[in-house]
Amino acid sequence: MDDIIRRDHWDDRYRTIGPTNVSWYESEPRLSLAMLELGGLDRHRSVIDLGGGASSLSARLVARGNHDVTVLDVSAEALRITRSSIDDPDAVTFIEADVTEWSPTRTWDLWHDRAVFHFLTGEDQRDNYRAALRRGLAPGGVVCLATFAADGPESCSGLPVRRYRPEELLAELGTAMDEIASGRYLHTTPSGGVQPFSWVVARRRG
Repeated sequence: MDDIIRRDHWDDRYRTIGPTNVSWYESEPRLSLAMLELGGLDRHRSVIDLGGGASSLSARLVARGNHDVTVLDVSAEALRITRSSIDDPDAVTFIEADVTEWSPTRTWDLWHDRAVFHFLTGEDQRDNYRAALRRGLAPGGVVCLATFAADGPESCSGLPVRRYRPEELLAELGTAMDEIASGRYLHTTPSGGVQPFSWVVARRRG
């Protein structure tokens, strides 16, 4: 799936299903905030949210006083939705890009990804993701990563996914990362289904 097809797929998904009906929607980003807290979140630390469309995370961070928040998503429609949910959208930097084809021009203290990485089923995609992570995460910075668990769904939104145990996620991040915490999370979808997630919080050696 090339860049244009990916953009069209996710734009269509948000338009036809609606931001509060997609399976990954949650009104309160409990897992995301918990991972960031484990990573040392405070209002002075910079945060990037990968695949932040229809997520309330950036709005919650701005409301908490975080003044350096970035949201990256391949979908312009997702970014429009996210922007409209924030009282002060100028407090957030929005980047429309595919993370596997993106080269960061700065670094962040906290890198958050809930449910992007599991769509990267090709090794080349994951290599490109890790290259972006190396460029975009500050030395001593923290990555907060969540994907479908080993017993989670095999696909999402019509696309195949790659499922992980927490220890496998940590291995995917590479040897320069030290685990802070990891675990399992059960997400309830808007339709009432339950999706098991694996998650890991790890610090880059600095």
